[in-house]
Amino acid sequence: MSLITLIINRITMLLNVAGTLLIVALMVLICTDVIARSAFSLPISGVPEMVSLSIVAIVFLQAPEAFRMGRFTRSEAMLNFLEKRSIRLRAIFETIFAIAALGIISILLNASYPFFIKSWNRDTFIGTIGDFIAPVWPVKLVILIGCAALIAQIALYLARQLTVIRTGQRVEETSSEVPL
Repeated sequence: MSLITLIINRITMLLNVAGTLLIVALMVLICTDVIARSAFSLPISGVPEMVSLSIVAIVFLQAPEAFRMGRFTRSEAMLNFLEKRSIRLRAIFETIFAIAALGIISILLNASYPFFIKSWNRDTFIGTIGDFIAPVWPVKLVILIGCAALIAQIALYLARQLTVIRTGQRVEETSSEVPL
């Protein structure tokens, strides 16, 4: 199980790094556009389109790592209260959360797949012909990859919670540090 966890965590971390690099590239693009627009009256074509596509990609690239690191919004106060009563009780609530999350992200993955296929087959693009165009399918693919990585992280989390229910002992992630 630890090898699977290591592989999933490594993929998740690489997606997070890609999201971070995309943020940096986006900031450089926006700053360059502002300077070019202000100083030379020469805006860069397609910046709004690239920003709108990039924001969606960033969210789906970084969501799995945010989940893995415990940075999703949740009520720690309630969970800590439950844990004081019984570690198994907390794990039961965490299991319910994980099952619901798996269901929701699975629905999102299944709903997004036809949009990817449609944008791939039709060569859908954003922008204006003659000025700037960018294909939409890469972002649709990132959504699918991000959902799949998030499902994998949630499944690992669910397995840990089920172990807590079975053993009554806290289970820490086997590899919190993921060496590249």
